[in-house]
Amino acid sequence: MIVRRGRRCPWVVAVTGASGTPYAARLLRALLDAGEDVDLMISKAARLTILDETGVRVRDGRWRQDVADWVGRDVDPVVYWSPTDFAAGPSSGSYRTRGMVVAPATTAAISGIAVGASKDLIQRAADVTLKERRPLVLLVRETPLRAVTLEQMATLAREGATIMPASPAFYAGAKSIDDLVDFVVGRLLDQLDVEHELFERWNGSPPGVTEEAEAD
Repeated sequence: MIVRRGRRCPWVVAVTGASGTPYAARLLRALLDAGEDVDLMISKAARLTILDETGVRVRDGRWRQDVADWVGRDVDPVVYWSPTDFAAGPSSGSYRTRGMVVAPATTAAISGIAVGASKDLIQRAADVTLKERRPLVLLVRETPLRAVTLEQMATLAREGATIMPASPAFYAGAKSIDDLVDFVVGRLLDQLDVEHELFERWNGSPPGVTEEAEAD
């Protein structure tokens, strides 16, 4: 009798150079806290943005410690792929993944994915995700948007991608920037069907509002 061991099937998380790297850090932490496997890609521009927004320098030679410093927790289960490595696992449809998230996603990444440019591993992995009919979530962090970008996002949506503007809501009782980040990441995790408790869900009345106050 052959006993087959469970195979690793990760979420692919790609970070591009748009402002909003706290979203990526919170997403990584939440996925790992939920016991999910993660494959990580960080573009060269994203490394500059991480350094600018957090002061953390991510280097290939010591990425594990650098990413742990950025995320704020151990990242030993993470598999890291260089964005220039076209021989990486996620470049092939035969490499098993649960899907992919690009967070934050630049408009350049949106464009490259929409036209199938595959100019780096991030775009190639997203292309593979779409062709294999796996979930692809793009956390867009840009405003305002050009018509061509809107058209490219519509094209991606028709192919099955989920387009999520990094648009925090205030009805969940946010009291800090971290709360606003948690709301966006929580809504993203909802798209992946990953359990979390990052925000208080809407139940018909704002948090902290009593029935007496509603009657007034």
